[in-house]
Amino acid sequence: MRLPLLALLLTAFASPCLASVKITTTSLPNGTEQSSYSATIQATGGCTPYKWSITSGKLPSGVTDEASKNTTSLDLSGTPTSTATYSFTVSVTGCAGHVATASFEVVIENGTTNTVDLSWDASTSSDIVGYNVYRGPNGISWTKINSSLDASTTYTDSTVAEDTTYYYATTAVNTDGNESVKSAAVEAVIP
Repeated sequence: MRLPLLALLLTAFASPCLASVKITTTSLPNGTEQSSYSATIQATGGCTPYKWSITSGKLPSGVTDEASKNTTSLDLSGTPTSTATYSFTVSVTGCAGHVATASFEVVIENGTTNTVDLSWDASTSSDIVGYNVYRGPNGISWTKINSSLDASTTYTDSTVAEDTTYYYATTAVNTDGNESVKSAAVEAVIP
């Protein structure tokens, strides 16, 4: 009579419900702001259904998490809305209560590569040493955007934001440090 009881006990201890669950995904891909993002965190062992949660930190803004239909993975998807480094910890619990955790870091990079390339005719004065470039929101208020005199007649503004209109003007500076009046304003619309 003792032999069948022993076989029953061995069967119970070999059950997958008593085994530990483990997160097998070790890293996640980085993403780009305003571009579709998708990643999967996998787990094995133990018994399903698994329960998933983000226990600390946060997912990239615009990205959500959802357990897969069979609960063996946590699917991350969405469109990241801001650039940053996001660190978070994921927890998975098997049906027998065993818990596994893993920490992840996802970098969302700037997806915009908008620039405004400016060029202008050189001054006809012989004593000009360089040019200043001004930017404004309305063609009336101006901020100088070059840190030092620009000796060439070109300038690239890579600090522009999407869905914004800018106005640009230039001035010439002579050897005595005198600055000319601003050129006529030009408009740049950033989509």
